[in-house]
Amino acid sequence: MSDTVFNADSSGLAEPAGELPSTIGKYTVLERLGDGATSEVFRAHDDFNKRDVAIKRLRLSSETAAVDAHFWSRFFAAEAALVGRLNHPNVVQLYEAFSDAQVPYLVMECVPGVTLREFCRPDKLLPLEQVVEIGFKCAMALGYVYRQGLIHRDVKPANILAVLQDGEVIDVKLSDFGSVLNTNSDRTQIHRVGSLAYMSPEQIEGNTLDCRTDIYALAAVLYHLISGRAPFDAQTQVALMNQIFHNEPPPLTTLREGVTPALEAVILGALAKKQDDRPQDWESFAQSLSGLIVNHQVPRGRLQKVLDSERFNLLRSLDFFSDFDDVELWEVVHRAKWQRLHYGHRVYRRGQEGDTFHIIAQGEVEVFRDGQRVARLGAGTSVGEMAYLAPSPDLRRHSADIIVSEPCTTISFTPETLKQLSAESRMRFDKAFIQVLVRRLHAAHETLAHPRRVL
Repeated sequence: MSDTVFNADSSGLAEPAGELPSTIGKYTVLERLGDGATSEVFRAHDDFNKRDVAIKRLRLSSETAAVDAHFWSRFFAAEAALVGRLNHPNVVQLYEAFSDAQVPYLVMECVPGVTLREFCRPDKLLPLEQVVEIGFKCAMALGYVYRQGLIHRDVKPANILAVLQDGEVIDVKLSDFGSVLNTNSDRTQIHRVGSLAYMSPEQIEGNTLDCRTDIYALAAVLYHLISGRAPFDAQTQVALMNQIFHNEPPPLTTLREGVTPALEAVILGALAKKQDDRPQDWESFAQSLSGLIVNHQVPRGRLQKVLDSERFNLLRSLDFFSDFDDVELWEVVHRAKWQRLHYGHRVYRRGQEGDTFHIIAQGEVEVFRDGQRVARLGAGTSVGEMAYLAPSPDLRRHSADIIVSEPCTTISFTPETLKQLSAESRMRFDKAFIQVLVRRLHAAHETLAHPRRVL
């Protein structure tokens, strides 16, 4: 199986390598992104949707067209069946599949960057905390995929795309589902596919698979990103399989400075030979990775800011976001403005006009009216939502002073940034606001009924 993305052309056999087609179907080809043993990838423009896309097509030659077409039919169906089905910020979206073309092709999200293979070289290794962050995001994405009844079966550095900004990795996206095993499908599916260096013992043997085989593969990828070498390395496939079945990987603490025993234990635990000795689900593996950051068990290098994994887990702990699923939480992580507010900071002043609202993630604020404290609000509640929800400017003036009484971390939105969220996420916000207002009305009722209980 190719370890890159496929692309095909409806006009016939693929052009010779190096010759760029002007179009593929309705798409204008801009450049060649890569070539694999059986496929090639192009960046193209979708004029209708006004976006760049990646097109993955099979490379056919006149001598091997029949054989290659048979190969494609086996692997194309698995990936084509997922078009429009996977919606996760760390999974490449599949837009369209053209299986009726003479040479079928897939159209997918175009990700600006490189694959993680770029960072497996000893001279280009990423900071340890960034490797752990990548591992967390991939584990959450693969957990989402597994809940759809899918086992990727080819998790490797070349199939994980690194999103770059100013040369820095800011996000990752899982790609290439040509080897996916659909546990809910009645169709006959191919077994023993994948990339040997990252395959678990049970996958090599062709045994029954579950999420733990992808957990093994992701751990092997993280091992490679940490150390600059795969867990096992040999000159022949037979020798490599023997190592996978019988040898233990070299300790990470001997391969890279700064690797802590806790980090090594998480990675090597997921590389256990027996499935029962590994993490039993994606949630536990993801949390063991994020725990390394939270518990300061991985060195913090140049990434001193709050990491996305920390923000994600913080949101998960708040009542306000209890009805949000993982995909919606990632939207909040990426779209919200995160602020740290010091003691005494005035979040809002009475009479001030505004439409920004804050959700308190950590810390505490106090609400004052006419100099009297009327409420104390902590993590998981919101402030400013009435001015945000108000139908007219006259009602967007804050009726109280809100002051930070314990150093706060807040998550804030404006109407403009909220519009950037999906319809599902906006609906979750509306529901959460209603719950907040109901609780406050209940508290006000209790105060009127039992005035002695007032602070």
